[in-house]
Amino acid sequence: MRLLVIVYRLLPIALAFWRDHRRWLFFGAPARRSAADHQRRADRLVRQLAALGPTFVKMAQLFAGRSDILAPAYARALTRLTDQVPAVPLADVERIIMEEYGVPADMLFERFDRTPLAAASLGQVHRARHGGEEVVIKVLRPGVEALVTEDVRAARRIIAVVERWWPNPHVIGTRVVIDEFAVRVSEEMDFRLEAANAVAISSNFAGRDSVWIPRVVAALVRQRALVLEYCPGQRIDRLDAWVAEGRVSPGALVREVMELYARMMLVDGLFHADPHPGNMHVAADGRIILLDFGMVVRVPLELRRQLVAAIFAAIRRDPDALAASFNALGLVTSGADQAVIRRLAATLLSFAAQRTTTRERMELLADEVLAELFDWPIVMPSHLVYFARTASLIEGLGTHYDTHFNALAFATPVALSLQGPILRSLYPEGGGPTIDPARAIGAAIGAVARILRRAGEDMATAVREAVAQATLPAAEAALRKPVAETNGSAPAGRIT
Repeated sequence: MRLLVIVYRLLPIALAFWRDHRRWLFFGAPARRSAADHQRRADRLVRQLAALGPTFVKMAQLFAGRSDILAPAYARALTRLTDQVPAVPLADVERIIMEEYGVPADMLFERFDRTPLAAASLGQVHRARHGGEEVVIKVLRPGVEALVTEDVRAARRIIAVVERWWPNPHVIGTRVVIDEFAVRVSEEMDFRLEAANAVAISSNFAGRDSVWIPRVVAALVRQRALVLEYCPGQRIDRLDAWVAEGRVSPGALVREVMELYARMMLVDGLFHADPHPGNMHVAADGRIILLDFGMVVRVPLELRRQLVAAIFAAIRRDPDALAASFNALGLVTSGADQAVIRRLAATLLSFAAQRTTTRERMELLADEVLAELFDWPIVMPSHLVYFARTASLIEGLGTHYDTHFNALAFATPVALSLQGPILRSLYPEGGGPTIDPARAIGAAIGAVARILRRAGEDMATAVREAVAQATLPAAEAALRKPVAETNGSAPAGRIT
């Protein structure tokens, strides 16, 4: 029955896309659609996914910003689905608290706020007081485990049929996202794992007064309920008043976020994989508050080395090594002609070698390369899906406070400050790359930031931008965009 409900809500939109490709479904020229047509359809898609409930709201967050799979208008529209789910009735919340702790909420807490602080796709948060301390309790939505299981099974059946008939990179990319979601969402519904993740990340950032990880109340950790320290603050995308008052420097804020994620990904290898503004706040004293540790991904040492190896290949302008890195990272679809992949690498390096100070010419070249690469056999693999989510956060945060946001300008000082920890983390036994560490690590962080920032446009663009930024000297790269982003260049570290 659930499969029929999903098909009923989504099939008309799927047929509309098919009709765009063939006016009468099986024959005829493509139908022309205006930007307004696509925006209306994107709004309809958002409404239908929200109506399908928590599973599809959560899954849509993985597709938000993924224009390698969806057209940009649709990918952007999905960013509105961060928390668009109705609140759980108070009676259900109190029932779960009773089942998990054996006592009612009013006996467990000195004070329990009945109005939820936040209602997310899988859980709901209420503020309370326990042991004289302000805390929050996060409660799993009742019945969500069974619903997610049924929805994932239905989504997999649907995409298997679609992939059998249309096995193109976009459909494959959709299947990859669904598969990765299926693996991670079960972990996210066990709050004992979330508590362990929060403790581990908090340990990694111990002693760093610029980051605030809420403390877990260990005695109150349960499978369907979790109590943590209350961390008051403002959402990271709603700081305009603080910026106007001079309490927050946007440049320092963006650099701090970049350092936070670069450290998690390349140094600690433990990555907070649910990065949206609802999960990242700023405290009154300027600390960044990181929330919700249900989705945390371990980044293996070999994967971190492969990311850096791809950048070194670009620095050497070695198309064979770069093509090998594409394969090692899993960016190449199964059965792809390796000669095609090498030609792709050579095309990217050739583009990166263009030396021009004319921004319009660079953008024209970018359009030409995009047109050539869009349908090449490149797809975001499952182990990189969650890195792409960070694209929406960093891109949205950067452009929100600076319309000329340039990741490289912010990444360079971060790279210099982290080069030692990154090299020690990647090569604890010593040795490693022979390329100058400052230049190599600076290029690596800049390129990774570019990948994260631009993965929301499409994977081919992201790889091309990463290669371009790694190959061109920083001075030349800076000429590609206006330098307005340097206006707020306070030292990295504290935000205030």
